[in-house]
Amino acid sequence: MHNEAVMHVKRQTEFQHALAAGETITGLIVATAMVHPDKKLANVKGKSIVKRMKEKAFAASVNRDNIRECEAIGIPLEEFVELSLTAMKEISGQLGL
Repeated sequence: MHNEAVMHVKRQTEFQHALAAGETITGLIVATAMVHPDKKLANVKGKSIVKRMKEKAFAASVNRDNIRECEAIGIPLEEFVELSLTAMKEISGQLGL
């Protein structure tokens, strides 16, 4: 259900919204890390990711509407970005970032 267009069914459950938002935010976080000189998650800040959300040309293939689905499950965007970034930082070694 992470891809409504292929499934031809709208996401309805909290899990489906969480999956879509969580899967998509990772791409924006990685893209944000890649523009830093050291290309490491350690230096990425949540505010930078939220700012990049507004830049349509930055990581243009990242569907911002999918990320905003976090709000459909009661998590404000800024909080969701911080949760996601923290989770990715915890496994940054495994991610190579």
